[in-house]
Amino acid sequence: MNVFVTSVIVCLAAVLLDRWLGEPHRWHPLVGFGRLAGWVEHWLNRLPVRKGRSITMGLLGVLVVVFPVLFVAEMLRWALNGWLYLLLQVVVLYFALSIRGLKEHGRAVSKALHRGDLEGARERVSRIVSRQSSELNENGVATAASESMLENGADAVFASLFWFLVAGIPGVLLHRMVNTLDAMWGYRNERYRYFGRVAARLDDVLNWLPARLTALTYALLGHTRLAWRCWQTQAPKWDSPNAGPVMAAGAGALGVSLGGPAPYSSGIRQRPVLGDGPEASADTVDEAIGLVQRGAWLWLGVLGLAAAGCVLVY
Repeated sequence: MNVFVTSVIVCLAAVLLDRWLGEPHRWHPLVGFGRLAGWVEHWLNRLPVRKGRSITMGLLGVLVVVFPVLFVAEMLRWALNGWLYLLLQVVVLYFALSIRGLKEHGRAVSKALHRGDLEGARERVSRIVSRQSSELNENGVATAASESMLENGADAVFASLFWFLVAGIPGVLLHRMVNTLDAMWGYRNERYRYFGRVAARLDDVLNWLPARLTALTYALLGHTRLAWRCWQTQAPKWDSPNAGPVMAAGAGALGVSLGGPAPYSSGIRQRPVLGDGPEASADTVDEAIGLVQRGAWLWLGVLGLAAAGCVLVY
């Protein structure tokens, strides 16, 4: 069978498996990987911080936690064949995806907001963002959750599909591991400013094209002209080269205003406004979830048509 056609079948099967099972609540591989990364960081990132040494140790940390996993993945590609390797591809991509999990986390916030339970909404949004949730009002909670849905849609849905299609199991594993390391080590504080630099830059590189494909997906499925204008004019002002296009296009597609000042443990962070329209609400969170879901089905539809074309040609 054509390799591309097989990859499309794996994508469809993994998305359906995610829709059926959702995220495993126990024994998720990324949780174990995160614990390993935390242990490695504890031993390599020693204070006092020195720029050259910290960057070198950060590079070593990335290699120590990533290379063995990629090595095992490559060995399995040679050791397994036929249906066994096909099944392994489905399982690995399923673990990398989080469409239903994203929906569950987002809906928990929006349901609390819909029933007027601000404290409950704050508690639930604290599980998916790093802001000081206790200082968020209703709009702040809705903004944080909506931004999380849009950005994590790029990281945990579209980038996973992209890198699997490009490089199979090694590609999707590399992306998800580096993305996890960036989430753990990519802070701009004294401890991680230099140690996490390699992981952060590598994550920027791996997400550059998937982020823009995600932004295009959001734009096509919402207020297209507004999304495109916000992407072009607002994204360059955002501090992240990849989150900017994704969230600006997403906010424009939804026809709402996101971004703006946000409270963190280090204080209020002044962020540019993204999108154009009314402030975020509980409905915005639900609409952001729907945008990600429709985007996933759009990708599968386009891939399915391309695969059918390959079958007809060959």
